[in-house]
Amino acid sequence: MGTSFQDQLLKSGLVNKKQVKKSKQEKHVSRKKNKGEKTSPEINKAHQEKLAKEKRNRELNQQLNKEKQKLENLVQVRQLIETNRLDIRDVNRYDEPYHFALGKKIKKIFVNDKIAQQLSLGQLAIVKLDDQFEVIPARVAKQIISRDQNSLVVLHEQEE
Repeated sequence: MGTSFQDQLLKSGLVNKKQVKKSKQEKHVSRKKNKGEKTSPEINKAHQEKLAKEKRNRELNQQLNKEKQKLENLVQVRQLIETNRLDIRDVNRYDEPYHFALGKKIKKIFVNDKIAQQLSLGQLAIVKLDDQFEVIPARVAKQIISRDQNSLVVLHEQEE
């Protein structure tokens, strides 16, 4: 079997035993230091890029899931309002204006005395759906709050 390169250099007289020993020591130390890093820098860089891409994809998926959940909540809110709203469109039957604040503006809807009193007591609530105001039961309004707080306009707290 052939001799090592270090042995050949030692036999030819180009290096001495002290230099060979120092070289072996440095090689041993560098191996210990790089024990965990067996891959080349190019492979490391590619691996880091892959990890960064996966992280970006996870973040995008989370964002898409949040948007999807938000849209689902809006659809559920619309369905809750449409199925539980009171019919107050007949202007002749509902002649008493009920005033409420929407931001800095005062708005009004026409209701009867009974509905106005239930709104004041917190048994009914006013919500906004497609630039229209709808009157719904308070229990439905609480379900809507859990899905989309921006839809709720007026809900007085009931005193117990």
